[in-house]
Order: sequence, then C-alpha cells, then structure tokens
Amino acid sequence: MKKMTALLSADWEWENATAGAAAGLATVTFSHPLDVVRTRFQVYDGRISNVPAYRNTPHALFAIARSEGLRGLYAGFYPAVLGSTISWGLYFFFYSKAKQRYLRNREELSPGLHLASAAEAGALVCFCTNPIWLVKTRLQLQTPNQIRPYTGFHDALRTIIKEEGWRALYKGLMPSLFLITHGAIQFTAYEEFRKVMVSSKAQENENPLATAADLLVVRSRLQQRPSTTGVPRYMDSWHVVKETARFEGVRGFYRGITANVLKNAPAASITFIVYENVLNLLKMSRREY
Repeated sequence: MKKMTALLSADWEWENATAGAAAGLATVTFSHPLDVVRTRFQVYDGRISNVPAYRNTPHALFAIARSEGLRGLYAGFYPAVLGSTISWGLYFFFYSKAKQRYLRNREELSPGLHLASAAEAGALVCFCTNPIWLVKTRLQLQTPNQIRPYTGFHDALRTIIKEEGWRALYKGLMPSLFLITHGAIQFTAYEEFRKVMVSSKAQENENPLATAADLLVVRSRLQQRPSTTGVPRYMDSWHVVKETARFEGVRGFYRGITANVLKNAPAASITFIVYENVLNLLKMSRREY
C-alpha cells in the first residue's frame, strides 16, 4: 500500500512539473516583446549605454519593430522559452514536493507554510536557471550596431564562459534570490484565494500580483555584457544600487515598470489558467488509463 501511495505521489509531482512547463511556455510566448522592452528600459541609465533611448513603452515597441523587426521584439526568445519552461516546471515540482513534506501530520497548510514552500522552490530554481536568464538578458540588449554580437544562445554561452569565466553565469543571482519573496507571496495568495474559490464551488484561477521593480533593475544591469575592454559596467549589486541612486535617484529603480505591469498582469493569469487546465487534463488521462 505504501509503495502504491509513493508511486501515485511521484505521478502527481511529475504532473505538476509538466503542467508548470506548459504554463511557462504559454506565458513567455505571449509576453516576450514586453519583456524585451522592460529589460532595455531597466539598463538605460541616461549616461553610457548601447541601448537606444525610448520615450515610453509604445514608442519602444514601435521603434524596435521598425529598426529590428519581429526578430528584435523576440530577441532572446529561445533562452526565454527554455528558461521559463524549465523554471515553471521545476518550480511547480519543487513546490509540490515541499508542500507534501510540510503536510505530514497536517490536514492543510497555513499561509506561512505555503510561503515557505514557495520560497524553497524559488531558491532551488534560481540556482538551476540563472545562466539561462543571463544569456536571455544579454541577447535582449543586443542592437543592430552591437560590436561582436552573439549569434545565438549557444554562442553567447560559450563566449561568456571563455571571456568572463563560469562565475559570470551567476551574475545577478543575489537580486534573483531576493526576488523569491515576489513569487512566494504570489503563490501564497494564489493558494489562499484558491481555497476560498474551491470552498464556494467557483473557478480557481484568481491571482494577485506583487511587484519588485527595483530588484529587477539591479539584476538586469548586473547581467549586461561588459564593454569591449572586458570591464563590467557594475561590479556587484551594491555598486548598482549606489550608482543608480547617485545618478538617477529613486526613479532609476523603477525603469521599465510600465512594461513590467503590462507584461505581468495578463502573464500571471495565463500561467495559472494554463497550469490548472493542463493539470486537470493530465489527471483525467491518468484516471482513464
């Protein structure tokens, strides 16, 4: 009996991972152009930059489409799809594993334990996927006049390791770890709303959003490609914070926030809607089998 329970538990975990991967793929396909705009706004500091200056989000979308075409709007799409699919797959897998562990001798999890489960999953995902997000950021920041541009994901990965070493693949990891709180709060709120909606026999795909624009700016600036001399623009997270505050003030930490909100509002809904539907489909298929 215990063996059967363990097998069913493993099936459930992989169903969560599969549904999460499908949700990640759907989300990034829909929202990638806004992600490109957000990243470019975040690294533009008004001083020295390889990224053009844009007036606002619509202007950025139009300017990128006109000068770089659809390819520009979907720059870094491959690592974004790869990273999002792996991230959401691992996130839901680790999240379900953590919830099962905390559920021992409990009927249901408290909001605090949901928060702990989500934070644990987020930390593990950060360590696994940071190199992919670094490459995605670098590709999104490439413009037609870029000197020695990367030709694609694998070329970028090889070049970064060759020119900057393995440690460079984990630039921006610290702000990413702090951003775990964003996802943890999102998942905790999702679970609490889900319980309310399920108890009232309603649909269960409500989702509130949290924002962490300042940390996203720090991470994006850290992940920029170094200059042709090999010297990085920013040395570490604290250096980004000091320089941004000094030259741009509080406003500098919120660059790209409009594109971020426009991206995250529908993207979060898509993530959970696709996740729930794919998960239900997998559960139905297993019952039929």
